[in-house]
Order: sequence, then structure tokens, then C-alpha cells
Amino acid sequence: MESILDIIRLILGVIILGYASYTDMKTRRAANYLWLIMGGGGTILIIIQFLIIGFENVYYLVFIPLMIGFIYLLFQLRLVFGGADAKALMAIALLVPLQPTIYQLPIWQLSTLTFPGSWIIFSNSVILFLFIPLSLFIYNLIHRDIKFPHVFIGYQMSVAKAKTKFVWPLEKIQKGKRVFSYRPTTFDTEEEFNLFEKHGIKKVWITPKIPFMIPLLAGYIATFILGDILSQIIQSLL
Repeated sequence: MESILDIIRLILGVIILGYASYTDMKTRRAANYLWLIMGGGGTILIIIQFLIIGFENVYYLVFIPLMIGFIYLLFQLRLVFGGADAKALMAIALLVPLQPTIYQLPIWQLSTLTFPGSWIIFSNSVILFLFIPLSLFIYNLIHRDIKFPHVFIGYQMSVAKAKTKFVWPLEKIQKGKRVFSYRPTTFDTEEEFNLFEKHGIKKVWITPKIPFMIPLLAGYIATFILGDILSQIIQSLL
């Protein structure tokens, strides 16, 4: 029965996060009702599990409000930048309170103390997100665009094209010179790119506005199939 409930959690989470990833890529927005469905569905599943089979480690449920509070703190500190990302992680705290088990999955089922499911999903997502700099480096290496630290966080694009895309400029004009800038001086990127055009610059380094929703979806799936990637890495190093 527990595996069946976790299968429902997997399907519900993948559908909602998959759709949210799609809308986030297209419009950089994800509807609030998605997180109400996810959180509400998670609450119903917790009640069903409690009434029918119970929880082996029921005290782990205390991590639900703790995880929600932790994500809210990260959002306030701008470490989780998007409001939709923060709401998704809070809803996941309700949907997957414990590490999920579906028959023989996940592959890495550690015999030692495990972390709450929502934390594992979050840490897995962060680890997978770190593959983006590697992929950008390989892309720039193939195109022979080597400039540090630009190669790890972006790539070159024409100013005209950049004005129509969801990207940040990695450069800015300062005292008439092009200098590296991790973030634009203003959130009005069109103004930034117009300034490049005024200086006759045709091509600039940019970084794509990659929604965290995408690695969050990947981390969600990885949690059900692989398990706790971070704990597995730490265990293999000890």
C-alpha cells in the first residue's frame, strides 16, 4: 500500500512539475493553483497513509513545517530566487514528507538515517543544477569561445537576438569599456542591450534564465529512482 501511495506521489508530482516547467520556459510563470493541487493532494495522501498503514517514523512529519520555513528563509535571502520555485518546494514538503519507496526503488536505499523526502528532492535538484555550468563549458569549448569565467555561466549571442530571449547580459559598459557583470545593473535587460547597440557592439556574452523548475523536476524523478544522491556521494567518499 505504501508503494502505491508513493506511485501516486510520483505521478502527481511529475505531471504538475512537468507542466510548470513547460509554462516556466515559455512565459517564466507557473500558476499558483498548481501548488494548491500539489499541497492539497499531499495532505490527503498523508491522511490516507496515517489512517491505513501509519508511519514507521511518524516524527519525520515535523520536518514538513521545518522544510517550509527553511524554503521561506532561502526565498527571503534570495537564495531561492523565483516565487514559483519556493512555492513548489513548499508543496513538495507536503507531497513527499518521507523518502519514497516503490518496491525495489530507489536504487540507493541507505541503511543509515535517511533525510526527509523534500530535502532529498531539493538537494538532488541542486546537484543536477550544477551540471549546467559543465554543459555550458563543453558548448563553448566546441564553439571555441573561451573566456573565463564566462564559459561556465553563459555563451555568446547577438545583441539583436538577445533582446528577444530570456537571458541576462554577462557584460556591462563601464567608463566606455566592456566589463564582466554577473547580474545586469537593472532588471530592464532591454535597456542594457540598447546600450550595447549604442556603442556599436553586435555580440555579447549572456547567461540564459534557466528556470530552477527544470532541475527540480529532474531532482524529483531522481529521488524516486536513484534515492539520495548527496548521501551516496558522501558515503562513497568515506
